[in-house]
Amino acid sequence: MTTALQTAAPQRLAANNQMQALPGQYLTFLLNGETYAVGILSIKEIIAYDRLTEVPMMPRFIRGVINLRGRVVPVVDLLSRFGQGETTLAKRTSIVIVETIDQSEGGSGKVTDIGIIVDAVNEVVDIGEGQIEPPPSFGAAIRPEFIIGMAKQDGHFIVMLAVDTVLAVDEMAAIGHALGGAHTAD
Repeated sequence: MTTALQTAAPQRLAANNQMQALPGQYLTFLLNGETYAVGILSIKEIIAYDRLTEVPMMPRFIRGVINLRGRVVPVVDLLSRFGQGETTLAKRTSIVIVETIDQSEGGSGKVTDIGIIVDAVNEVVDIGEGQIEPPPSFGAAIRPEFIIGMAKQDGHFIVMLAVDTVLAVDEMAAIGHALGGAHTAD
């Protein structure tokens, strides 16, 4: 059986082993004063931030889990995942539920729901081919493989994220194992 996610065109493509952004619709959100975007086909839903259940021995960037209609969904603090501290909770803080696909070498192609904490959700925007620049090769505040492109819109840039790379379950699990948990209070 094929899901809508599997039959829909991806928001990015592989070219010379480098991910590249494709034109289309993207959800934009704020994180530490910067605007980021994720392909709309990866977004399952947006919910208001609510209390999380902390899980012992998780990496610091996995803030906990939520019960989403009877399913356990891990919630990742993107700011922490990018190595830039923790997201400060405020009135507009939201959790964006994203569907990721295991695309690791030898990966199963399994679809997993993961929540990401964002400062505020902005809007869905159409990003055309002429608006997309390649990701910077250096100088970015986050790992270059996390970025599939930079969209120019209204005189500023939007960082277009490679959501399956940022939220790679196998890598996050390996980090948690290597750190021996490390989700402790400061």
